[in-house]
Amino acid sequence: MATLQEITDRIKGAVGDDSGLGKSLKFDLKDAGVIHIDGGSVTNEDKPADLTMTLSLDDLLAIGAGSLDPTMAVMTGKLKLSDMGAAMALQPKMGALFAKMR
Repeated sequence: MATLQEITDRIKGAVGDDSGLGKSLKFDLKDAGVIHIDGGSVTNEDKPADLTMTLSLDDLLAIGAGSLDPTMAVMTGKLKLSDMGAAMALQPKMGALFAKMR
């Protein structure tokens, strides 16, 4: 299984100079830590974000690999969103970001 640092590095590579999200995003990976994306900055700092997605590291990897559908993850409680409106607005851009991580 990948470590938090390995996943953070993969996201940094996918984000490059600018995530293109237009908003800050935080993956709250529970006991594994956090990944915060804001523009071209990708850190493990636990700071406020426009959208916080709470899920396990395993589920983040599954979504990134395309084996877990994000909508299904929300419906089954595996993925919790702090702001559904922001999540809906970011969905296409996050899909592109996940595709770069594969």
